[in-house]
Amino acid sequence: MRTRQFGRLGWNVSEIGHGMWGMGSWSDSNDAQSLDALQLSLDLGCNFFDTAWAYGEGRSEALLGELVKANPKSEIYTASKIPPKNRRWPSKRGFTLEECFPAEYIKEYVGLSLKNAGLEYFDLMQFHVWEDAWAEDERWIRAIEDLKSEGVLRGVGISINRWEPWNGINTVASGYIDAVQVIYNIFDQDPEEELFPACRENDVAVIARVPFDEGTLTGNLTLESSWPKGDWRNTYFVPENLVPSVERAERLKRIVPPEMTMAEMAMRFILNCPDVTTIIPGMRALHHVTGNIGCSDLGPLTEGLHQELRNHKWDRTPTRWSH
Repeated sequence: MRTRQFGRLGWNVSEIGHGMWGMGSWSDSNDAQSLDALQLSLDLGCNFFDTAWAYGEGRSEALLGELVKANPKSEIYTASKIPPKNRRWPSKRGFTLEECFPAEYIKEYVGLSLKNAGLEYFDLMQFHVWEDAWAEDERWIRAIEDLKSEGVLRGVGISINRWEPWNGINTVASGYIDAVQVIYNIFDQDPEEELFPACRENDVAVIARVPFDEGTLTGNLTLESSWPKGDWRNTYFVPENLVPSVERAERLKRIVPPEMTMAEMAMRFILNCPDVTTIIPGMRALHHVTGNIGCSDLGPLTEGLHQELRNHKWDRTPTRWSH
């Protein structure tokens, strides 16, 4: 596993991290399977694990805590997220900081997350939604500074809304955050235009999430794909999204090299970008762990294939189903 420097915090983190959303609240989550996957990731060199209170209202955080306790001699970087007080994902223009992250609420939920995980501190605590209008609001800044002084967190970050990479640039430039989490993949290349240069200039780490576009870029999605009742993917892959997603994936399949899977191609496309610090695919099955982490050893794609994939950029804007 190769490592990259986590911005100005200076940590050496694995360039493939472990996203834990599916372990908390997806319909087929299984704690024993999840713990096996987390342990295998750690054994294979992954040292960055990303969770959130909202992933099962602390269930995923508890799993991360179990991993840390079971491996006391391992260097593990722990990251979680504070849910918005109004429980609205994504945030929308006009939402106020007081509605989403009042100061005492920030402190309360950092405490709840620490309790869920049984940890003394988190390496990184992120705001699970964000509006750039809050960039220099002293209330959240003071709350974070207080928590840092108490030793319960080491760094702070923001998680940017789907398809809104512009909605964090002022916050990056403010100097108050250490990391940005953003959707970046073959389809979603917009962060390269303004966000990544801002992060580079301010030495802010980049966490790339949704490397497979919620499954489209694995090549396994079909027009008949469905999920159990209550599964989040049913609300995302509505017909107006599922049909073009499958069509675009089919076009990509034509250029996957014979020795490579589509999922591997998707991961290695992101590794071509030096601005990305770590990628956090969701991994519950053991074969997903080995496949994704193995991409680090394989390295980036050839320049020719990488440039060809640039032509598959998909310009999208938030809509009613894209939360």
